[in-house]
Amino acid sequence: MLNITTDKVAEVIILARELNRAEAEFDGFVNQLTPDEQIALVAIFWIGRGSFDAEDLDEALRTAIQEATIPTAAYLKGSPHLANHLESGLEALGIDPTDAQDDLY
Repeated sequence: MLNITTDKVAEVIILARELNRAEAEFDGFVNQLTPDEQIALVAIFWIGRGSFDAEDLDEALRTAIQEATIPTAAYLKGSPHLANHLESGLEALGIDPTDAQDDLY
């Protein structure tokens, strides 16, 4: 089970696409997420980039807890394909990210 709403992941996706001009907003949004939400966000990211299969969500969540060594926002910004990986992760988990993104626009 994910401890983050699709709307919050969609907001991160939108901000990640605009990172060049919205980095402070991205940092602020991710940093205000609860620790459980940040862990879920990293797990979705890892599933989307193929580090874990959707069926291994629990393992991805455990690994995100164990390997958290830098702030989540800084870690995620290290991926040039962050938005795509988050979308792919949601899709792999059976969640359509486009509806939530459309609602936020």
